[in-house]
Amino acid sequence: MIRIRRFAACLAAMVAAVAASALAAPAAFATIAPPNPPGPTGPVTVPFTKHPPAVHTVVIGGMPGWQIALIAAGAAVLAAALAVVVDRLLSARRASATRVGHRPARLGSGTAA
Repeated sequence: MIRIRRFAACLAAMVAAVAASALAAPAAFATIAPPNPPGPTGPVTVPFTKHPPAVHTVVIGGMPGWQIALIAAGAAVLAAALAVVVDRLLSARRASATRVGHRPARLGSGTAA
């Protein structure tokens, strides 16, 4: 029963992904249709031959790539250090939990104190 539910959930996720991409694809490939120039007998169906204007990207502000890389590296080092600290804290807690009820036997005196 669990396998059927898991399969149905995976199938539903795939169908949702395909539907989302199918709905987003027309917007992604949308273009402005060029107008038909008027001719002597009405609009001419000759393809529009004027080239679209060149787009020049102007960067004003923003972050240089080296700063982004530095922030990512710093975040990775911080995450690694935090993971080590948490691991050490958890292992110390486990070790102290196992030592609470255990008392080693006294050796050597022979008399009960």
